[in-house]
Amino acid sequence: MSKKEIDKAKISEALIKTARSLWNSSPILLGVILLVSLANTLFPKSVFGSLFKNNPILDPLIGSSLGSVLAGNPITSYIVSGELLKQGVSLVAVTSFIVAWVTVGIVQLPAESLLLGKKFAIVRNITSFIFSIVVAIITVAMVNLL
Repeated sequence: MSKKEIDKAKISEALIKTARSLWNSSPILLGVILLVSLANTLFPKSVFGSLFKNNPILDPLIGSSLGSVLAGNPITSYIVSGELLKQGVSLVAVTSFIVAWVTVGIVQLPAESLLLGKKFAIVRNITSFIFSIVVAIITVAMVNLL
């Protein structure tokens, strides 16, 4: 066998394993998508304005907590953040909400644990939660400097 034949065989085998893995995890991924959609429907965006009190310490924590539970995708985050800002929510709260909304996923945690390992999923989510607050504070501080 030549090197090209070995490489083709390995590539073919890898593609088959990948397809099987995706097929086997598709019910879990579908369940996560449905749960995220349900959570986003149950919590209308208009309610968020009343949760924030323009407190520079509590607002990022509340924003990150809500974002962690609701979860979303980056494309819709622009619309959501614009609506929150229109409702008078502070920039630091909106920033922490959106960063956590995209990076932390309590709803997805069971699926992530199953697919990537429990320890990894928990550590990744805790780290993402903490950094969503840190990133929000630094981002707003930088914006205020400009």
